[in-house]
Amino acid sequence: MHAEFLFVILFSVATAVAIGARWLKLPYTVALVLAGLALGTVKAFEPPHLTKELLFAVILPGLIFEAAFHLDAAKFWKEKTSIHALAIPGLIVAILATAAILVPAANALAFVTGFTFMHGLVFAALIAATDPIAVVGLFKSLGAPKRLAVMVEGESLLNDGTGVVVFTIILGAMAGGGISLGSAVVDFIRVAGLGALVGVAVGLAASHIIRNIDDAMIELTLTMVAAYGSFVLAERFHVSGVMAAVGAGMLCGNYAARTGMSPTTRVAVETFWEYLAFALNSVVFLLIGFEIHVDQLLASWLPIVIAWVAVMAGRALVVFVVTALLQRTSERVPWSWSTVVVWSGLRGALSMVLVLGLPQDFPHRVLLVNMTFGVVLLSILLQGLTMAPLLRRLKIVGVRSDEQQRYELERGRLKAAGAGLEEVERMRREHAAPSAVLDGLEAEYRRQVEQADAVLKSLHLERAEIRHEEERAARRRVLVAERDAALQAAQKGVVGSEALDSLLADIDARLTSLEDAPAPAPTASAPAPAPPDARAAGG
Repeated sequence: MHAEFLFVILFSVATAVAIGARWLKLPYTVALVLAGLALGTVKAFEPPHLTKELLFAVILPGLIFEAAFHLDAAKFWKEKTSIHALAIPGLIVAILATAAILVPAANALAFVTGFTFMHGLVFAALIAATDPIAVVGLFKSLGAPKRLAVMVEGESLLNDGTGVVVFTIILGAMAGGGISLGSAVVDFIRVAGLGALVGVAVGLAASHIIRNIDDAMIELTLTMVAAYGSFVLAERFHVSGVMAAVGAGMLCGNYAARTGMSPTTRVAVETFWEYLAFALNSVVFLLIGFEIHVDQLLASWLPIVIAWVAVMAGRALVVFVVTALLQRTSERVPWSWSTVVVWSGLRGALSMVLVLGLPQDFPHRVLLVNMTFGVVLLSILLQGLTMAPLLRRLKIVGVRSDEQQRYELERGRLKAAGAGLEEVERMRREHAAPSAVLDGLEAEYRRQVEQADAVLKSLHLERAEIRHEEERAARRRVLVAERDAALQAAQKGVVGSEALDSLLADIDARLTSLEDAPAPAPTASAPAPAPPDARAAGG
């Protein structure tokens, strides 16, 4: 099948899955994996294979850069201790703990012979990096605390690079016959540190050019060059391309975008990268589903379950130890958040590509491939599908459910009553009923509007975050209407191109400041206002 036809099919499937996932209220990436599994099982078509070249040349640089570009550096810096502790020393401890649990279990249950601690380290290192795309999207949709999302996403950005570097060091040690702590530390600092420096250098160069020009297309192209150029350049010098993309992304998103881009350009660049991330994620999670063969995994169910338990136990050990150490600092987090951080450690395409890249004669390669694919599938399906119930059970989301449900009910009543009033007005214009009947209907619906509006005002006074979100949504809607009106005026020749640019820049600046405005701290829960007597009587 031609490559261009495969491209169309993959994105058609991804679009259908996105619509179905929204309807079924499933995490999009989980739905993509399920679709890939189903299509791969029936052999609907032969997709491109998830190779290291595809992942490292096309997918990974774009995904890493996009996540770093949109990560607020100030918020990242506030959580710097927890993020770095989890992503660097924590990941190394998790690798050691996973291997320490897996190897004795493998030998005791006798599903493999000759499985040494070094083999366990190889598996632990290649499975170590987390890919929480599904749960971060879920955090946003459910209204989870932004600080929690920053912790999870920030850790993932750094531990991708840490995991790849540690994996490479362990493989080199096996090939060379040994490893020393000193040389491993030096290698890690060299590969990860120099990779980050390459990214910073490329990001600074791109940012400097962006600050000295004002052309949206050129500036967008420069961010593409920074993303893929930093990755390729770092890999060319045998240092971490992942860390380079992180450094370039954070500089372009937090320095170039805020100081060098006009508001219109910034909106265009952010929209482009959001779409590119959607497209790349669609491809990679579909291909994960295609690569997995359920029959092979079922035959290896015991090693897969043991491996998943070892991975989760190692992660839990690190997360809860780091949480305990942070309790006396400004970065302390609730223990319930620690549970979510443990459960959000999904694994993804990077682990699969690393294990497929092992030499064909590598000891226990088939077992390592099956365990890796099985753990990736378990994490995406089991952890991804249960994250929302876990967040609700721990009361991390839905804390304001009483007020929110009351608010949504009154909003619904207000909209319904407003629609009723509009219909009465239409009937009056068309003389569809006698005036006496319509007067009575109009009075009844106006009372309903006034009652719902009174309850909403009361909730606004008691819940600052509800009022803030409603005001922001209303302002966003009005600004979008302004933007549409300006574009229509330009199409009709009412305003020229220079005037249009000025108008759009002003509107986009207000949109950007609206999105960047901090939300107020949640107010204490208060009893929901009692319904008016008239409604209680059936008015």
